[in-house]
Amino acid sequence: MTVIQSLTSHERTRWPRSLVALVIARAVNRTGSFAMAFMAVALVEVHGASLTTAGAVVTAFGAATIPSRLLGGWMADTVGRRPTIVTGLVACAAAQLVIAASPGIAGALVGATLLGLAYEIYEPASQALIAESVDVELRPQAYGLYGAAMAVAGVAAGALAALVGGVDLRLLFVADAITCLCAAGLVLALVRDTGARVTGTRRHGRNPWRDRRLLTMLALGTGFATAWILSTIALPLTVSARGHGAAETGWLLVVAALVTIAGQRLLRGAAARPFTLIRTGLLIMATGFAVIAYAAPLPLLAVGVAIVALGEVLLLGPPIALVAGLASDASRAGYLAAYGTCWGIAQTIGPLLATGLMSHGVPMVWLAGGGLCLALALVTAPVAAVCSPRRLGSPR
Repeated sequence: MTVIQSLTSHERTRWPRSLVALVIARAVNRTGSFAMAFMAVALVEVHGASLTTAGAVVTAFGAATIPSRLLGGWMADTVGRRPTIVTGLVACAAAQLVIAASPGIAGALVGATLLGLAYEIYEPASQALIAESVDVELRPQAYGLYGAAMAVAGVAAGALAALVGGVDLRLLFVADAITCLCAAGLVLALVRDTGARVTGTRRHGRNPWRDRRLLTMLALGTGFATAWILSTIALPLTVSARGHGAAETGWLLVVAALVTIAGQRLLRGAAARPFTLIRTGLLIMATGFAVIAYAAPLPLLAVGVAIVALGEVLLLGPPIALVAGLASDASRAGYLAAYGTCWGIAQTIGPLLATGLMSHGVPMVWLAGGGLCLALALVTAPVAAVCSPRRLGSPR
């Protein structure tokens, strides 16, 4: 394979050009993707919306990401990986500019819905490219590297948000649009499309919605994604309730990013034992949730956040690699798109669930999230019996 550079992992692996380019492009895009976190704030402060109205707009965005993911999978298996990625990024940029230029709430709602419809087009194609760019045994590590790059970019995003948001909240969406276009340019320049070699056999691809292995993984993934969304929504609220400021939340996110990077070493050999890692990750997350539920001092909160981040390392790469291995080349993006709807579902129900639980006290949301993780850990054995292929990457 052509190699643009040697990315060094814990195994001194030389990653192929397409993966390197995707990681860089995703990091660039992630650096600007902080805008959605400020959507509700912008609606309230710029357009005078009520909290209920702002919540409805954000919910519309979350619901729109579900068909977006499915559209991205269909496009990736039909027209190719690279055109789909570029189309999704350009569409995101256009929707962000609609939000930024909107004179009122109605325009912001249209922009948010359009953004949701474009937001996930990128993911199935990029995940399929990763699976097709590396050997089967390296897929969990490759997806982990992808996640680590996003974590690092997330820290940079926080700093950029603080800088730009202090001037005008609408500039956040302009900045995000710019990063989308920059990422699209990187993909056009550096990524080799693997989709061309599967489009001729596309009609022979399996329907993921008729594959009980995929549906079982989707149920497990939806549970994990919901727990993740609960923690994302609850963390800044918890930090505030414990008497700390917004800056402390930023430092906790830095801790999580550093743990995500360091934890990539745990993915060595993950292809041979995906469900062992998934179960371990869920148990670790449950432990971290329990710590945060009753932690008041910032150092103890940091310990809880670090534990949760360590569990998430084991829950991002292995499941995606396993789903990629359930499909043939002709249907891989479709499978990944179907699995990825778990995030849209969680993003739609998670915020309402988190705020509802928080109304009963800070510990409640964390204990509920921990209980969900424990319940999911208990069912990993029967899930493994249904979903484990004889060899990861070789569909039965």
